[in-house]
Amino acid sequence: MRLFQTILFYAILITLFIHTEGHSQSIQAEIRNLSEGADMIVTGKVVNQKSEWSSDKSKIYTNVTIQVDEFLKGSNNQNRIVIKNLGGEVGNIGETYSHVPTFTNEEDVLVFIKKSEKDQSLRVFQGDAGKMTFYQDKKTGEKVTSKNVKASEMKKEIKNYVEKQ
Repeated sequence: MRLFQTILFYAILITLFIHTEGHSQSIQAEIRNLSEGADMIVTGKVVNQKSEWSSDKSKIYTNVTIQVDEFLKGSNNQNRIVIKNLGGEVGNIGETYSHVPTFTNEEDVLVFIKKSEKDQSLRVFQGDAGKMTFYQDKKTGEKVTSKNVKASEMKKEIKNYVEKQ
């Protein structure tokens, strides 16, 4: 019985290790693809949001203003950028879309951005995957993602991918 417990214990450990490594590699591949496809990558804080109807009144868009802390890729030489995001609320009418990120004021974010060929507006690249929120780790005081990846490590990895392009 003791041998069985020992074998089971090691099998569980190996399974967890393989799953963790695979998950880590999956995140790295996603960050690489986002970094390569984005026109601009920024970190910063959401400072304002304003929703309005499209010109033909068929959709609601929210203009999200971000106070930029750092350009990891690209630049528009300004300390604020405005992202045009599908969905929002105008009066008592609201629209939400699946796979479209939402923002909150004062939120610390990392955003992968693509310039729209249609109207040259800035859009979040690859929907939900193109926006990450940073949180303050209570123990270390460092900024981390929801997956507990340090912001400094994430930025270093992105810069590495951008330099290789």
